[in-house]
Amino acid sequence: MGHWWWRNVVEPGKLPLLLALGAFVLTFVITRVITRMIRAGKGPFGNVTGAGGLHIHHVVPGVVLTVVGGFGAVASGRQGFGGGFFAVVFGIGAGLVLDEFALILHLHDVYWTEEGRKSVEAVVLTAALVGLVLAGFSPFGVNDLSRDELQDRGTVLSTVAGNFVLSLVALTKGKLRTAVFGVIVPLVALVGAVRLARPGSYWARRFYRHRARARARSWLRAYRHDRRWLRTGLAVQDWIGGRPDPTPSRATGPR
Repeated sequence: MGHWWWRNVVEPGKLPLLLALGAFVLTFVITRVITRMIRAGKGPFGNVTGAGGLHIHHVVPGVVLTVVGGFGAVASGRQGFGGGFFAVVFGIGAGLVLDEFALILHLHDVYWTEEGRKSVEAVVLTAALVGLVLAGFSPFGVNDLSRDELQDRGTVLSTVAGNFVLSLVALTKGKLRTAVFGVIVPLVALVGAVRLARPGSYWARRFYRHRARARARSWLRAYRHDRRWLRTGLAVQDWIGGRPDPTPSRATGPR
């Protein structure tokens, strides 16, 4: 274990990234616990208000901490105590910001609505991608190249371009998660690129317009996939972030 830690985390300089990821996940968990307690009317916590009764969303201090941590990490060279400290500050800020990702996206307080699920999804996706980078995966599969191949600029550029195209195709087919993970793990993007597009995606609208059979297969596959996995995915999101209000129009989540 100690050898793996030194070879994969400390030696290549990944310790600040590990600290940032730990702070990010821990901040999100603590924030969700507090907001769920506020929602239930338990504990000493409450919404933060400023002058004139203005509600202060926790994305506000999150942005400040993200800026401080990011610039501080750059200024410190991401090495030594300073690099680790600012990595933790950045992770805390990023956790606060992405916990209200849906609010930023919709420019409206959707914390406890169905739209608010996007915040949980953004946090889980970010943590998973950073975890893959820590495990040794590099964007677009560059880590799979040998030393001789890395010296050949043409090989590197073609590999990056090919994997980028696969991820882009998967994205146009409506497979956002597959496309994002495909940036880190190229074979994932390949699977998303060769499979049928989801109904309503750009690819389906562009290429299935006059192909009734392809449209029918796309709808059927999407229906079967959602029936099998959607309920489970929503249950996991509710367990992590809390169940949305049954009437979104009346939702007034903590800010």
